[in-house]
Amino acid sequence: MARKGPESTRSSQLLAWYDVNARVLPWRARGAEVADPYRVWLSEIMLQQTTVQAVKAYFEKFVTLWPSVQALAAAPLDDVLKAWAGLGYYARARNLHACAKEVVSRFGGGFPETEEELRSLPGIGPYTAGAIAAIAFGGRHAAVDGNVERVISRIYAIETPLPESKPEIRARAQALVPAQRAGDFAQAMMDLGATICSPRDPNCLICPWTEHCQGRITGLAPTLPRKQPKKAVPTRRGVAFWIERADGAVLLRRRPEKGLLGGMMEVPSTEWGGQVSDAEPQAPLAAAWRKLPGLVEHTFTHFHLELTVWRAEEVTDGALRDDGDYRWTKREDLAGEALPTAMRKVVAHVLPDMSSPRQKPGPGFGRKPRRKKAGSRLSPG
Repeated sequence: MARKGPESTRSSQLLAWYDVNARVLPWRARGAEVADPYRVWLSEIMLQQTTVQAVKAYFEKFVTLWPSVQALAAAPLDDVLKAWAGLGYYARARNLHACAKEVVSRFGGGFPETEEELRSLPGIGPYTAGAIAAIAFGGRHAAVDGNVERVISRIYAIETPLPESKPEIRARAQALVPAQRAGDFAQAMMDLGATICSPRDPNCLICPWTEHCQGRITGLAPTLPRKQPKKAVPTRRGVAFWIERADGAVLLRRRPEKGLLGGMMEVPSTEWGGQVSDAEPQAPLAAAWRKLPGLVEHTFTHFHLELTVWRAEEVTDGALRDDGDYRWTKREDLAGEALPTAMRKVVAHVLPDMSSPRQKPGPGFGRKPRRKKAGSRLSPG
């Protein structure tokens, strides 16, 4: 176990609690099973900024489609993005695929065991590296996520606000990690934060550390961890262009690989910025447009998005105005596209309006999308 002293006692108490109360999760080894580094890594990437409940189905889908890191590395990125659609924070999916490729190319398909080597892989930061090193390989590393920050802040009554308190929290957490069963200890800390030491109304009466918790003793626990006031989230606005062919296929566009929602498919839209003063020139082709009532709203980490949707009533020139990566997708196939949540909201906003007759095809509207530089345009109808 950890060195002798109060840390050793606390580690033993938490592990004893975990032996009885551990959550059963699809990525966890059970009983005498040995942790699979691939499953540990996959789950930790999915769990970044996402709840356990939301991740379970996605995890099961991924390990069914790609049961090994070699299988995932060999998969087309577009397939990975499609399987990830709806889970959010899409840079994780691109990094997941890139990481699988590097594990295969650099390490022969076996995940490295050291925290330093793990951090050299795409998408793996300090927390994820510590979690994999501890859970998959038994390394004595602290895995400090939001749950663990909350637990440590309360146990030691750390009143310094986050993020300034992070170095102290990490040092305190590292001191608690036992020499044996480091992986179980990491998961026990996660479970303690998720099930007992909750953000609101922590259940201190059944906590294995209740007698040691300075936050409980001083009455500060519900107020910890302290955080700096959040900055106001700005609002960005844009126009999404819904263009449907006579046969029911919808025009989609792939976003650039780098940047927000990189590599995902989208309903073509204007730039997202302040007020949209001149949207029509940014439409992918010339058409008579009808503005649909209402807004599509979605909140990202750093901004809130409001999209107005314009529907093409009559396409006057089917030639695409730019060289974007466009393609037609049948309405019934939209669910299988790699559409981020914001774009799925656009689809849901439009589809109830599709009970009316489809727009009349304009000149060239039925031809296959092709990459073309900017051309003629018409004002919205």
